[in-house]
Amino acid sequence: MSLKNIIAIVLGLIVILLLWTSIYTVKQTERAVLLRFGAVRVADVTPGLHFKLPIAEDVRRTEARVLTVDSPAERYFTLEQKPLIVDSFVKWRVDDVATYYTATGFDEAVAIQRIAQRVNEGLRNQISRRDMHEVVSGERDQLMTELTEELDGAMRKEFGISVLDVRVKKIDLPEEVSNSVYQRMNSERQIEAQQYRASGRELALGINADADRQVVVIGAEAYRQAEEIRGDGDAEAARIYAEAFSQDPEFYEFYRSINAYRNVFADKGDVLVLDPKSDFFKYLEDSGE
Repeated sequence: MSLKNIIAIVLGLIVILLLWTSIYTVKQTERAVLLRFGAVRVADVTPGLHFKLPIAEDVRRTEARVLTVDSPAERYFTLEQKPLIVDSFVKWRVDDVATYYTATGFDEAVAIQRIAQRVNEGLRNQISRRDMHEVVSGERDQLMTELTEELDGAMRKEFGISVLDVRVKKIDLPEEVSNSVYQRMNSERQIEAQQYRASGRELALGINADADRQVVVIGAEAYRQAEEIRGDGDAEAARIYAEAFSQDPEFYEFYRSINAYRNVFADKGDVLVLDPKSDFFKYLEDSGE
């Protein structure tokens, strides 16, 4: 092979290598900057196929999708100086590529560290202005909204990062405080339970007393009605007897004597000493006399 052919092959390989290194692509899930001798030439390269100058220009890429910073649990103090252990996370993404590259050099670890520091500082400020009830439930959404807006404004300006959301995963009391709080809550619940029991006993006594009173009243009323009915029945019976017996007084007298004999001689062991001529044996005498 001649020297001319060798030179041609080498030049061809160099051209191919230069063309290969001058072509680059940016994915839809990426944000990129084009650098020329280390300085930013194109701040935000659009996705697709692009060309660059070999050696002189370089392309740096970073993630364009939403990322998460899971901050470690930290201790914060409320307005009344009560400690809370707060575990939070942040949703963020790159907004201004040039600013982000200048501030972090597309080093995601640096960005995560800066976000975690700002979140820690923001949570500390927000929680220190509120009491425990407001942090846990009362103004929790408002706290997150204010923190997100405050953090988003600062991170956009300094790091080109858009903070989409800041959320608290869990809020706990420190272990040394949890026991005392549990004991206090337990005591409060026991007192409340005793109050409910006392109220229940008082209500039960009232119900029982009212029931006993109603039993007495109902019994007395029933007895009164029974006596009235019995009295009316006895009066009606006496009237009927009087009316019946008035029609034949002699038969009435005979009927009463027969009942008296039956009652007196019901027990054969009884002994009576009476004058046979007395009126008691009037109807036992010979009817012929």
